[in-house]
Parts: sequence; C-alpha cells; structure tokens
Amino acid sequence: MDYEVREGRGEAAGALVLFHGRGADEHDLFPLLDYLDPGRRLLGVTPRGPFSFPPGGAHWYALQEVGYPDRETFQTTYRDVGAWLDGFLAEHGFGHDQAVLGGFSQGAVMAYSFALGEGRPRPAALIALSGFIPTVDGFELELDAIPPVAIGHGTFDPIISVEFGRTARTLLEDAGAAVIYGEYPLPHAIDPRFLMELRPWVASALTGDN
Repeated sequence: MDYEVREGRGEAAGALVLFHGRGADEHDLFPLLDYLDPGRRLLGVTPRGPFSFPPGGAHWYALQEVGYPDRETFQTTYRDVGAWLDGFLAEHGFGHDQAVLGGFSQGAVMAYSFALGEGRPRPAALIALSGFIPTVDGFELELDAIPPVAIGHGTFDPIISVEFGRTARTLLEDAGAAVIYGEYPLPHAIDPRFLMELRPWVASALTGDN
C-alpha cells in the first residue's frame, strides 16, 4: 500500500483516514485532512487504491455498474486494504473506535464497506461524500451499532446520482444511525461548506458527543 501521512500535533487522539475517488491518488484528498481537522488532533492518512485502469490514476475496484462494483476487484480490495487498515491503526496504537473513515466517490464506497461490512470493527465515525453503499455478491452489511455517519452529495451529480445518497440516509436512519445529511447544488464534487459543517462533528467523534 502506498499512502501519505499527516502527523498530528502532540499525541494524536485518533486517526482520520480518507479514501480518494476513481482515477485519483493518495494526494487528492490530502488537503482535506487539515480542512476537516485544522487542530491536527488526529493522525491523518490517505491511502492509494491498489488498481490502475484506463483512463489512468488509481482505483479501488473495476467499474461495472453504479451501485454494483465488480465483485473480484472489490473483494480483493476489501480484503487487502482492510488488512492494511487494521495493521496501520494497530501500528499507531489506535483501535478502530479511535478512527474516522471517510471518502469521496469510489472512496466513499470503500469507507461504507469498511465501516459497515459484516464482521468488520466499527470506526468512531463515517464520512461518505458522493458515494453509495455497495451491492456485491458475497459482501454483507451489518446494520447494528452503526457509528455516526455524515453523508454529502451534489444534487446535479451525473456520475453517482444523489438518489444513492438519499437511499443510504434512509437505510441508515431506519437502522438507528445518527446521520448528518447534506445536499448541495453541485455535480460530482465536494462542497467545502459541508466540510466546514463537519469540523466540530469530526472533533467530537472520539468523545461520543455526536
């Protein structure tokens, strides 16, 4: 695994892990670490997707149909990157309950997967931007003890429809999750104003105040 690390100030209270979108790399969301955690209370890390497909950049899985990732590449990433995540947190002395997982587009799909997959340890919180909860043969959700979730999606998104964000919100709220939900008049993009709203939410994620 290739990844970039942003050190915290002093002793970090936990970790903030951000997964990039399709065709990007570990540098793409790196600036958002400071945006979401300006006080640097958390150790920040942005891993790189393990696959390379046309038209270039890094990918977490092969594109098949929106909502339905390619099974073989998704399962490979779910296994290998999940093992990397477990090891990275352990190496730095953090439990999963001291980690905030987030991502954009394909990265949001993986953040959902690592946070909600059957048998996976629960993070402290989950941020999903312009993504969807995946449907993959052999991958099951575990919708109990769901951590606090923040979902953001552009209403004019032509790549992953805002309906996927709305569906995820409904599913998670019906399962008892505390969900912050934001829609904004943008295409497939991140609204900085929504991230600003999440700053205090991220800061309180490890205190149980969300």
